[in-house]
Amino acid sequence: MTTRFQSRIAFGPFTLAPGERLLMRGTAPVELGARAIDILIALASHPNEIISKKDLMAQVWPDVTVEEGSLRFQIAGLRKALGDGRGGARYIATLNGRGYCFVAPVSRPEEHYDGPAADVSSFAHAQMPNRPIRMIGRADDVAAVSGQLMAHRFVTIVGTGGVGKTTVAIEAGYELAGSFAGAVHFIDLGVLSDPGLVPTAIASMLGLSVQSDDPTPGLIAFLRDKRILLILDTCEHLIDAAAALASQVFDAAQGVHILATSREALQVEGERIYRLPPLAFPPEGSEVTAAVARMFPATRLFIERATASGAAPDADDGSAAIVAAICRRLDGVALAIELVARRVEAYGLEQTAALLDQSLALLWAGSRNAPPRHKTLRAALEWSYGLLSASERMVLRRLSVFVGDFTIEAALAVVTDATVDQASVFSAIDSLVAKSMVAVRPAGAMMRYRLLDTTRSFALQIGVDEGERADLAARHALYFRQWLERSGAGWRVVPSGSERMSHFAALNNVRAALDWSFGPGGDAQTGVGIAAAAAPAFLVLSLLPECHRWSDRAIRSLESSDRAGHEEMKLQAALGVSLMFMRGGKDAAGAALNRSHALAEAASDTFEELQVLAPLQMFHLRVGDFNTALSYARRCAAAAVVLEEPVASTLARSLLGISLHFEGDHANARAELEAALRHARRSRRTTTIYIGFECEILAGAILARTLWLQGLPEQAVAQARRTIRDAADMGHSLTLSIALIWAISVFIWTGEIEAAEEHVDLLISRAESHSLGPYLAVGHGFKAELAIRGGDAVRGIEDLGDCLRVFHAAPYEMLTTHFTISLIEGLMKACRFADCLELLDDTIRDAETKGNSCYLPELLRVKGNFLLAVPFSDPDEAEIHFSRSLELSRSQGARAWELRAAIDLAALLDGRGRRESARALLEPMCTWFAEGAYSADQRAAERLLGNLR
Repeated sequence: MTTRFQSRIAFGPFTLAPGERLLMRGTAPVELGARAIDILIALASHPNEIISKKDLMAQVWPDVTVEEGSLRFQIAGLRKALGDGRGGARYIATLNGRGYCFVAPVSRPEEHYDGPAADVSSFAHAQMPNRPIRMIGRADDVAAVSGQLMAHRFVTIVGTGGVGKTTVAIEAGYELAGSFAGAVHFIDLGVLSDPGLVPTAIASMLGLSVQSDDPTPGLIAFLRDKRILLILDTCEHLIDAAAALASQVFDAAQGVHILATSREALQVEGERIYRLPPLAFPPEGSEVTAAVARMFPATRLFIERATASGAAPDADDGSAAIVAAICRRLDGVALAIELVARRVEAYGLEQTAALLDQSLALLWAGSRNAPPRHKTLRAALEWSYGLLSASERMVLRRLSVFVGDFTIEAALAVVTDATVDQASVFSAIDSLVAKSMVAVRPAGAMMRYRLLDTTRSFALQIGVDEGERADLAARHALYFRQWLERSGAGWRVVPSGSERMSHFAALNNVRAALDWSFGPGGDAQTGVGIAAAAAPAFLVLSLLPECHRWSDRAIRSLESSDRAGHEEMKLQAALGVSLMFMRGGKDAAGAALNRSHALAEAASDTFEELQVLAPLQMFHLRVGDFNTALSYARRCAAAAVVLEEPVASTLARSLLGISLHFEGDHANARAELEAALRHARRSRRTTTIYIGFECEILAGAILARTLWLQGLPEQAVAQARRTIRDAADMGHSLTLSIALIWAISVFIWTGEIEAAEEHVDLLISRAESHSLGPYLAVGHGFKAELAIRGGDAVRGIEDLGDCLRVFHAAPYEMLTTHFTISLIEGLMKACRFADCLELLDDTIRDAETKGNSCYLPELLRVKGNFLLAVPFSDPDEAEIHFSRSLELSRSQGARAWELRAAIDLAALLDGRGRRESARALLEPMCTWFAEGAYSADQRAAERLLGNLR
């Protein structure tokens, strides 16, 4: 919650309320974009002071680099909105070489307080458009929709295009924000053309990782225990996909409320339909006076929008009758009314009505009483299009190539050609914004432009020369390829919620460019470049299915002359990483990564080689080839030394420390992992573009395991908890899942069963929500392990067996030894000894041959216990295994394994009448453990030692 106190600033006929970010002309609001209002506040707050262009850009675009042209464009639009220069009015002066100055006399009539403000942005990933400044005639609709939504959970606002469905939905979202603790999410489906991307769009806007071709199960799992409001806007063109997903969410997630907008009902169980009628207008044949006109929302909207655009319609009865006639002709459709009202300034009220008759009446002849609603809006659009200049028409047609939002820089690059220069494009966009043909809104830190969906659909239907259309699509594809390449460094930093929103919007245009490039008449070579440049973006945003799809498509499109080049290297790496996390894909993923590595080696590019060595190391860890993984980790470390970059050092030292940990070299593993974390603190860059997750988090989690193995359980638990907190703060679910996996193993080792159970539940929830198949199996594996420890060996054995089969199929072998040990202990508790011996020997052999030596001391200890538990026990052979476990633990510096082996060997020695030897073995161990007196193993050692004294 925020409370705002601001002084209002009055000048000429205007009043500026900075706290409300609102400019009023008399009693009517003046619609300005976010950057324009920022500029006006900055200038008007310091009247008669020169503000340099540099300082003004720093205030209006903090932390964003923009060209001076963007400032000039916004100043021009602001002057137009103020009427600067008309009738002698002067507000903003340009001082060449110095900056801008607000020159109008100002006054501050009152101190203004607007009370506590609801803040939907307080929720981690809440995304809402700006609240409507002044909504006319829809208060009852908002109240009705809100009431139905709270009572029934699922409401669809149905009505004609342009009638105001989105406005009502947004206002209802703000009204209900408090009921959902700010968790209100607006998803604009209008920017999508592929029904298959509906769940992906929703998941991405919620900040979820997309790890499979169908993210729906993960999305539903994430929503199942949430209380949030989802606003699904513009469903009609994706009606089947939107309806299916909404139905599943409604059934499975009882706390989720759904508000949809569509031109037709979704027609699914549980849906309540709210049909939004056009705005009411004076009926034909009635006497319309100025007073009567003010009673109807359609005519009020017309008058207010005309006034806000700079016109001043007469307030007499004659003018009121004309306004009423116009609103009747437009059937009360809000968008059509606004489009017409904004032309009154240019043509006057009577001429506007005459033009309306000439341009639209013929289209409605014979069916005016009940026309199809889209024809009504199309008629308004055609009429508005007819009022545009030739240059404005051309620019509007060309802007329709953009899907969703675009920047002014993108428009200049794509629209400009030999027939139209940048100045003309600037001017045309300025005019199109003023005429409501182009919408403007802030998205993140940048100003974004877009055509309304209906306007874009209309513009796409206008006949355009095929040659011009092909050239336009080519320029669009080229621009977004260059944009991806320019912003490549930016993908090395994990995006915030607002940045994710703007990136996702830009990726809609990237998808469109890829579709064109690889489609009929496209340019496959351009598509290859776009796919290679887009791969890091897809990885950072966890859009692994798209990374796989486009990388694979681009590789298949490579011509023989383009193979063995830089782009193939990047594409093969992206394909390998996406396959590795999505499907396991041992053969395909390995082949792609090896091909990429061979190309990097041939290019003698150390940085590129590092980027491939890292995923290769992770690949071999995941498939259980720890020796090869260590080899790649050492090569990665050598490359990082040459590069001398913090992110390279973090990546390389993390991976080397992890491999050394599994090898059983705990001292050197700890040194590398601690060094990796030091380097990570000096760099904000992310490693997700290389391996799909934040490597420093895995380093911190493996460090916690290493500390426990070295006999420092309290430090280990503290490190595990710190790593989980750091991962949660990053907002990257794959990274958090990785932190949870390894931290849970520490909690189980230390005997903190409640902490383990709590975090296992969180891991399972995350893995379900984000389609992380192997990690979900890990969560269930921990559940089974805890069941065995809790006395339910039968269920634990069955569940662990299922999990191990999933690991082998994936393959995901990093924790198979851990869970196999738990399975063997469960089998021994259940007296199923026949199943143990072969499994034990195979696991020991695999650990020795594949480089997973970390677990060898524990495996030897477990085999010693097995030899004691079988009906024909062999104490001598058991003592040999315990002794070997002790010896190997000491050579590895694994004090934790050493303590466990010492406890079991001491108990055996005591049972065989060698109490002094048992006490001599165990006493130094208990003395050494200065911390962790309350860990499970330490308590067991202290109890046994007490019995030996």
